[in-house]
Amino acid sequence: MTKKAFQLKIPAEISEQLRLDGDTPVKLVVKRDRLVVQLNEPRQQLFQNRVLLWPVLTALVVSLGFYLFLHVQNIHTVNLAGNDSLATGIIILGVVMGMLLFAGFFIRDRKNPHTHFSQNIYWRNFPVIVLSFTLILGLALTGSMWLLGVLFKGASFGRVTASLILFAFGVVTNSVMIYFALVVDAGVLSTVLILVIISGVVIAMAVNNQKYWWQHNLSFLGTSGASSGWQFNATLIFAAMLMIALVDYLFVRLHEVFPRSRQLLVLRVLLTLTAVDLGMVGVFPNNANSHALHDQVAVLLVYFIIALIVGVRWLLPQITKDFLVLSDGVGVALVVAALLFQVFGYFSLTAFEMMAFVLAFGWLLMLLDRIEALIDVGMAGMLEELD
Repeated sequence: MTKKAFQLKIPAEISEQLRLDGDTPVKLVVKRDRLVVQLNEPRQQLFQNRVLLWPVLTALVVSLGFYLFLHVQNIHTVNLAGNDSLATGIIILGVVMGMLLFAGFFIRDRKNPHTHFSQNIYWRNFPVIVLSFTLILGLALTGSMWLLGVLFKGASFGRVTASLILFAFGVVTNSVMIYFALVVDAGVLSTVLILVIISGVVIAMAVNNQKYWWQHNLSFLGTSGASSGWQFNATLIFAAMLMIALVDYLFVRLHEVFPRSRQLLVLRVLLTLTAVDLGMVGVFPNNANSHALHDQVAVLLVYFIIALIVGVRWLLPQITKDFLVLSDGVGVALVVAALLFQVFGYFSLTAFEMMAFVLAFGWLLMLLDRIEALIDVGMAGMLEELD
């Protein structure tokens, strides 16, 4: 079969906006059954042009400072795990370095004409995004250090070896945080939202395993009777803030495609209120002094989800039949689960809460993904009009 060469014409307005020239490398990818032109240089040459020096130099300075600290304190041997250990230093210093580098490169990337995500992020959402990635880094480092502590139980190192290990971890974590600062988009932010929810809830379950939390309800994980209840509540609050930032970004982009849509305004308000209410569930845990408020915001959250499922067919433009069928299925599943719990007593409160949470949160993520797809379709249509 003979291969044919094709030429793709890009409108002059788009070329000027992105500052394209004859040497700008691009690639064609298939995304959502559409042929998408992507700029190749910002991603493929990510750690060229001295960018790689930042994670290396930062890790080198911090590891040298760590060595000098040990020398001044006259510490010759450092334990791998435990209090005042190498693991503690790697977690704290790694998180600080990663947060600063992520924030710095995210801000620098706003000046890059080839990126759209950071340019459309308002400064009010910037702290949430930085803290979200910092939280994921902290959880990853904590889990890694716990695993190393189990594998190398009782291990200890000299000052030089400990500083070299810190340097190695610093280079890796710094590079990863810079990478995500340069490639973060709505899809990556959605993934971080999932990771924040799952990691926070799973850790809360694991910590309270010996307290048989499942004999109470899911909300028990955030009460004063639970171990580290603040962590569960902080997860809900953090996830709510991250969802607000994601909704804000998506609808700013969507406004470019549908500039005067009252339906989208209503949808945006409903999604924002849903996120705020999710955060309120964490602000008012199911303790004795806030039990009534907790129940009210929890019930209100159910109402918001139902309003979204019912109203999405009128509020979201160009909605597909498949997504409508999926939405109806989720709505029916929630109603059936509620009947089995409240009327027939088949489900326990814990089982009902977990099932309802998974169904509702999963559907919300699919709705946000559908909105992102609608932006891609709308932008492609605008390009066709310009051409």
